[in-house]
Amino acid sequence: MYEKLLKTVTNLGSPKVLVVGDFMLDVYTYGDALRISPEAPVPVLKVTKTEYRCGGAGSVAADLAALGAAPLCLGVTGDDDRNSKILKKELTEIGADITGLLEVTGRPTISKQRLIGLAQHRHRQQLIRMDQESTEPLSDELNEAIGRAYKDKLAQADIVCLQDYNKGLLSPSLCKQMIQLATQAGKKVLIDPSLTSDYSKYLGATVITPNREETSKAVGFEIKNAETAAKAAEHFIRELNLEAVVITLDREGAYLKTEKISDIIATKPRSVYDVTGAGDMVLATLVITLAAGCDYKTAVQLSNITAGIEVEKFGAEPVTIEEIINEISDKVHSVDSLLDQLTWHRQQNKTIVFTNGCFDVVHRGHIEFLKFCKLQGDIVVVGLNSDSSVKTIKGPARPINNQYDRAVVLAALEMVDYVTLFDEPDPLDLIKKVKPDILVKGEDWAQKGVVGREFVESYSGKVVLAPIVEGKSSSATIEKMKSLETESR
Repeated sequence: MYEKLLKTVTNLGSPKVLVVGDFMLDVYTYGDALRISPEAPVPVLKVTKTEYRCGGAGSVAADLAALGAAPLCLGVTGDDDRNSKILKKELTEIGADITGLLEVTGRPTISKQRLIGLAQHRHRQQLIRMDQESTEPLSDELNEAIGRAYKDKLAQADIVCLQDYNKGLLSPSLCKQMIQLATQAGKKVLIDPSLTSDYSKYLGATVITPNREETSKAVGFEIKNAETAAKAAEHFIRELNLEAVVITLDREGAYLKTEKISDIIATKPRSVYDVTGAGDMVLATLVITLAAGCDYKTAVQLSNITAGIEVEKFGAEPVTIEEIINEISDKVHSVDSLLDQLTWHRQQNKTIVFTNGCFDVVHRGHIEFLKFCKLQGDIVVVGLNSDSSVKTIKGPARPINNQYDRAVVLAALEMVDYVTLFDEPDPLDLIKKVKPDILVKGEDWAQKGVVGREFVESYSGKVVLAPIVEGKSSSATIEKMKSLETESR
């Protein structure tokens, strides 16, 4: 199973996803809450920082972008000068197309402001949430404008997702029109429905992803177990003419119903920190995996993983491919996560060995080199050049294999304990963070100068040069493959 999940997550591609729904701005205001106000029995919040994040359908767009998709946003914002600009800026920075966000005079940009108290400067506790919104239905004129924009964006998109928070955008008539047009264009439509008892507007969609509460309200009975989930899923399939239903069931995982599958897809138990954004993450994961041609069971397994990572974060924060790979393989880490792991190993008096490289087309020379690294100490950390870093070093035609494929291959080797990606052309900044006991490079670096040598030796660390297997290199392998291809023509 793990091999299939890794193969799927490293080959998601970059589909264009039309994200339609209620776009919001999430505002997190942090502060120290150290005393009670003398004016009333409430904590005094001394503000330390404010963060802005994409919320609602914007959260789905951010999640999709983190997974490699290109979001095409369609919805409305207010004509307020501040929140609208901040939301558009946040969406633009993640690479989303915001030309489909229409400003509505006299309507506020939906915002949710959370005041977060930091007890003893560490523990975050949400004190209050203040919402600014309008849920009034849009005018006929605006609905027509959105309909025209939808047709334009649909032609550009590979798949469609609707994130419905029941804030006035996805009216029954507009929702039905969008589903019908997408179906006629042969494009899947995935919907995260609102908390309502009437799902008729979702008729003909490909997939819906209600949670336990939403499902209970829609079908009129409580979802307590697999039997009631199955009954609800069967109802949705029959009444709404769907291809699949995914009912999210918190720590139990998700109930998947298709023509061939009717079962709970279990998930790993989690220490839940904050459920905000979990539903958005499920929708985004299902969208991008199905756009990549993935089967439903694998798509739901991956959505369980991403939602699980999400609930261990504070607030709605996108989950990256690197985090998913780490969750599956337990070897590929972000730098911060890696440093936490290395701290524990150092407490066990383990020797940390570091090396780096592109490892584009793995060959015997790489294997012998990494075996040598393992002989030098206990824990081998490989700093892997990201795709952008490889292009800078090797040229626009490289790498042959993307950074996630290369990371997974290295993680599968028993002599490698951790893999972490870096974007810079050289690993000096990463070496300074890892602070290895031993730095290993090939002996061909003796004359060129080993990057990081001076730093490592400054604290009595060692630099070791590994023997090279003559005639073995990624570049030589690639050139030989090109030559063979030319000869075969």
